[in-house]
Amino acid sequence: MNEEVKSIISAMEDAMGKAISHLEIELAKVRAGKANPSILDNVFVDFYGSKTPVNQTATVSTPDARTLVIQPWDKGMLSPIEKAIQAANLGFNPQNDGTLIRIVIPPLTEERRKDLVKKAKSESEHAKVTIRNARRDANEAVKKIIKKVITEDEAKSAEEVIQKATDNFIAKSDKHVEVKEKEIMTI
Repeated sequence: MNEEVKSIISAMEDAMGKAISHLEIELAKVRAGKANPSILDNVFVDFYGSKTPVNQTATVSTPDARTLVIQPWDKGMLSPIEKAIQAANLGFNPQNDGTLIRIVIPPLTEERRKDLVKKAKSESEHAKVTIRNARRDANEAVKKIIKKVITEDEAKSAEEVIQKATDNFIAKSDKHVEVKEKEIMTI
């Protein structure tokens, strides 16, 4: 296979890999009834005048499957962190005991589980669109170099390789969502 075609396919696979990585990050944020420190990734606290993620102002840990414990490095940050969590509207009620904040993750209702599955499938669809766009870009790049650099037969084989890679990455996306759906729907 031509070096330029290999470069096009490598760039496409890199873009598709990034789409899968982003999907994994987004699926980790979808809470499945279990305590996960990444739930608080989008919570920002006013840390001496600047908006800072909670995980950069405190230690976030999970002592058990249903509890998050946030221990600020500065005791004066307890109240601002508690207010930031409440303002983030995550459906939690943080409990401040004067030294740390505990969050007990409530069990999910059936309706909420179905909503979370929809959200996970939506994230998967975004990843698939990105994967298909990378395929389209790669196919267009191959078409541009036909006759200049490669023959039409080489272009056909390159398109087959591109399609196989696309199918592989879409299957990975489906697998991630399938695992997440099973995790969400398990009581």
